[in-house]
Amino acid sequence: MGIQDIIEGKKQWRAHTARVRALPPDYQIVYREMQKYLFKVGPVDLPDGPLLPGIVDFFEEGAAAGKGVLELIGSDVAAFCDDLIKDSPTYAEIYQASISGESGANGK
Repeated sequence: MGIQDIIEGKKQWRAHTARVRALPPDYQIVYREMQKYLFKVGPVDLPDGPLLPGIVDFFEEGAAAGKGVLELIGSDVAAFCDDLIKDSPTYAEIYQASISGESGANGK
């Protein structure tokens, strides 16, 4: 990864955060909570993948339609996030697999 890639990545991230700041306040709060949750348990390709921009697209459409954020995703934000990443490998799964592999190697 060269310096140009880093600069381009920062530009994209700043544009992304500007889109988030343009959302209504309730959408921003839920987005930030989703982002925190996804960064803790989310898919391996989260920083470079289409998930976060896709959520912002979805939220922009919902806000334009005049819907509340909880009308779009339901009251259980974590369950909504889990549904989004259900088919993606996560860091937690990779870690769990490494532990299972180690305990199997130790004869436990």
